[in-house]
Amino acid sequence: MRSSVMFLCSQLFPSTGLTDMSRFRSLASLRGLWMKGRMVDPHRFCSSGTPLSTSYVEEMYYAWLEDHKNVHESWDAYFRNAQANSPGREAGERRPSALLQGRAMSQTPAMSQKVVEDHLAVYNLIRAYQIRGHHVAQLDPLGILTADIDSFVPSDLITTLDKLGFYSLDESDLDKTFQLPTTTFIGGQEAVLPLREIIQRLEASYCGHIGVEFMFINNMEQCQWIRQKFETPGIMKFTDREKRTLLARLVRSTRFEDFLARKWSSEKRFGLEGCEVLIPALKMIIDKSSAAGIDSVIMGMPHRGRLNVLANVVRKDLDQIFCQFDPKLEAAEEGSGDVKYHLGMYHERINRETDKNITLSLMANPSHLEAVDPVVQGKTKAEQFYRGDNEGKKAMSILLHGDAAFAGQGVVYETFHLSELPSYTTHGTIHVVVNNQIGFTTDPRMARSSPYPTDVARVVNAPIFHVNADDPEAVMHVCRVAAEWRNTFNKDVVIDLVCYRRFGHNEMDEPMFTQPLMYKQIHKQEHVLKKYADKLISEGVVTLQEFEEEVAKYDKICEEAYTSSKDEKILHIRHWLDSPWPNFFTDEGEPKCMSYSPTGLPEDVLKHIGQAASSVPQQDFSIHSGVSRILRGRADMVSKRTVDWALGEYMAFGSLLKDGVHVRLSGQDVERGTFSHRHHVLHDQEVDKRICVPMNHLWQNQAPYTVCNSSLSEYGVLGFELGFAMASPNALVCWEAQFGDFHNTAQCIIDQFISPGQAKWVRNNGIVLLLPHGMEGMGPEHSSARPERFLQMSKDDPDRYPEFTGDFEVQQLYDCNWIVVNCSTPANYFHVLRRQILLPFRKPLIIFTPKSLLRLPEARSSFDEMTPGTKFKRIIPDEGPASKIPGAVKRVIFCTGKVYYELEKERKQLGLEDRIAIVRMEQISPFPFDLIKKEVEMYSNAELIWCQEEHKNMGYYDYIRPRFLSVLSNKKPIWYIGRDPAAAPATGNRFTHLAELKKFMTTAFDLNAFEGKSF
Repeated sequence: MRSSVMFLCSQLFPSTGLTDMSRFRSLASLRGLWMKGRMVDPHRFCSSGTPLSTSYVEEMYYAWLEDHKNVHESWDAYFRNAQANSPGREAGERRPSALLQGRAMSQTPAMSQKVVEDHLAVYNLIRAYQIRGHHVAQLDPLGILTADIDSFVPSDLITTLDKLGFYSLDESDLDKTFQLPTTTFIGGQEAVLPLREIIQRLEASYCGHIGVEFMFINNMEQCQWIRQKFETPGIMKFTDREKRTLLARLVRSTRFEDFLARKWSSEKRFGLEGCEVLIPALKMIIDKSSAAGIDSVIMGMPHRGRLNVLANVVRKDLDQIFCQFDPKLEAAEEGSGDVKYHLGMYHERINRETDKNITLSLMANPSHLEAVDPVVQGKTKAEQFYRGDNEGKKAMSILLHGDAAFAGQGVVYETFHLSELPSYTTHGTIHVVVNNQIGFTTDPRMARSSPYPTDVARVVNAPIFHVNADDPEAVMHVCRVAAEWRNTFNKDVVIDLVCYRRFGHNEMDEPMFTQPLMYKQIHKQEHVLKKYADKLISEGVVTLQEFEEEVAKYDKICEEAYTSSKDEKILHIRHWLDSPWPNFFTDEGEPKCMSYSPTGLPEDVLKHIGQAASSVPQQDFSIHSGVSRILRGRADMVSKRTVDWALGEYMAFGSLLKDGVHVRLSGQDVERGTFSHRHHVLHDQEVDKRICVPMNHLWQNQAPYTVCNSSLSEYGVLGFELGFAMASPNALVCWEAQFGDFHNTAQCIIDQFISPGQAKWVRNNGIVLLLPHGMEGMGPEHSSARPERFLQMSKDDPDRYPEFTGDFEVQQLYDCNWIVVNCSTPANYFHVLRRQILLPFRKPLIIFTPKSLLRLPEARSSFDEMTPGTKFKRIIPDEGPASKIPGAVKRVIFCTGKVYYELEKERKQLGLEDRIAIVRMEQISPFPFDLIKKEVEMYSNAELIWCQEEHKNMGYYDYIRPRFLSVLSNKKPIWYIGRDPAAAPATGNRFTHLAELKKFMTTAFDLNAFEGKSF
């Protein structure tokens, strides 16, 4: 017995190398297997389709003959079913030996073994189709490629009768009947089928125009659900009404592209030709989701087919689309705008299939394929959060992809890995891949290593439905199932629309240069609309006249919209807003005022927040001794009316929560803080997974505080938080980089969405980026948040001193594309966070946050700097002896951030407080021209220095120098003191770091350093 079971181990689990019986029992238990005397469930033993050994089956059968309880209950059921199906079974026969097919009592053990082996062979055959049937499905509409870039046919799939030998079956077995396992639905109501019929039904289910990948999913219920949706006989039937609706939608999709091609033949439009079925596919998904209760759908997609989706799915007015093709159309004043196939749209309408209201939002996006994916997810999560939709039953996301981008862009993987994380999940996204089988000019075999472009989805156990896009009814069935899957299991699902691209990458491109054979076939390919119309006409579902009337009706709609579009003279990008904020702006899109309330708070509010930050609100909660020490330190600071960086942040967040403003802080390790300063989530040291978030216990009826450690991703997570911030202006959404220089792996989101978002898409966004920054000898990868990059993209004019009639600070902030600050005090950090919400508009806020200053005793603030009447200081002037006698000051050093404390320490040691003034620039962009002018005029006799710890070709100098010269009217220089130019942002050698620091500190306080030098 032991040897036979060990043999079975080697057959079932060859990679484990099991040699010990106890190890095998442990493995069996972990796999959910049951063992009693013999072995395991015949249907669950292995998902790979590995055949059972015949010696094992024989031993199992004889054990069953001895006593039915010797084997697992499913083996007992199997042998009983086989016995019941035996043709020679006598009425009322109950003996186990009646299992044998033929003459019940006279069969030999060899004959009984053959019966069992044949049934197991059929079971393995069924499983082979379920696992690998998609490899031989007829997915390519052109009939020239295999969708998985591999022409190999798995040897265990039946394509011809001679393949039966793989299972030790032959043609004589085709008419034998076999008991179907519980893991298939091909029989419908029938439990027994002939082998010939079994094969035909499996071919129809898995090898037709639909290929299903799902057997890698490690959940039996989900696998069974999918099997039922594709194996049940007749499940793909559609009513005549459904077919007519499908045809009408195909007409709109096809004729829209034809209309654009006729009117603007030389314009790029990135049409949908070759995948016209996408429009009815999306509408089917939306219909089914609406019927299930969804009333808000947020979509993201690349440029191909966008205009068609806007027109026929979102239902953007056609004249608004057509007018954008007019080269004489003038732009309104909202900003630079964007090309027509990048714009988004928000629209609320009635879903005609369900008679329910539905809101559709198509997000604007750049040409950077897949960059919009996490943004869509973030906006969807925000809508669910603010509506209390904790299961995603009201709002959902749909993401459209190209095949090459889906396989090639890393942000796809990053976004998938957010799908199951508690603070990021949107409870299932439906992904639709428009699989053109080519990427611009690149053959799939050169564009990816995986068989399918969709293989990345397997990492989250998302089922993948491949479908031939030239079979509209197959596409509709797949979309229907995908919508039901998402509603049932709240998990991601992928639809792979295998199609083709009728023209080149754009309508001006010549694809024959690089894909001549493919495009010869495409030129001969009949349009899907004609094929489907002919099919329905032959079935008698519609007449030719009805079809032609449907075409004429939509053509007339397009012509009328075209005529109307000529009346448009100005393009208003505001009409293409994808995230409107009702009641926040005026009807014209302007702020309701141009001022903001002081950001200081009453002292009792500060104390209350400080006390909560110093305690644990839950009873019997055991915290780490180190955290206890931190909380005691906070309590001590509160008693002394002071705050450090972490407490200043706590007070800013807590006060906003009191006012009903949701605060969300996300990023790597933000709950504790990379530098162990924050501790917003406390962990019980005795009870696993028991946590406490004191910030959520500050006030009654306060807004919620969300603080969440993210996956180890910047691109995906920053995009997600950006999308989250789009949903509402009444939220402070912060993303913190583990170190500031790590933001460069999210540069696409910063460059394409955050910096130019308002100019391109009139999209206000108040996201806050917290970027730890400072030269502290930690090497080139943990020093610089690259401030020069943000400043280079700031749009304020360096050569023009701005003139404003109103509040200079607010007007400047309103005109800028983002705000860049480097706070040197906790109080200023507190104020700038609160100002972000109290401003009457929203701008992205970039904050270079400290590392060593988190605990520097000198970098603390008094309550007096945070009480009513106080506000954010764009600059902090020198308040020492130098400010009392400005005429005697020889040098004014302007600086920002941490270097101030090093300069102050050096100045004090040298006793130069009365001869050298140090002015801190806290807000760098937009440049505080007005305040700098006052300082320059105050110290009119002093030479001006800009001192930074960053290298000369980095940091702030290139940004501030021309603006200082504009303030000075080019009559006086501002000299640079800092590190010399370099390729890397910091040295990795501690000695070199200190030598560089000493060198520029010496220069900073050498009053003769620039004597005789020309300007």
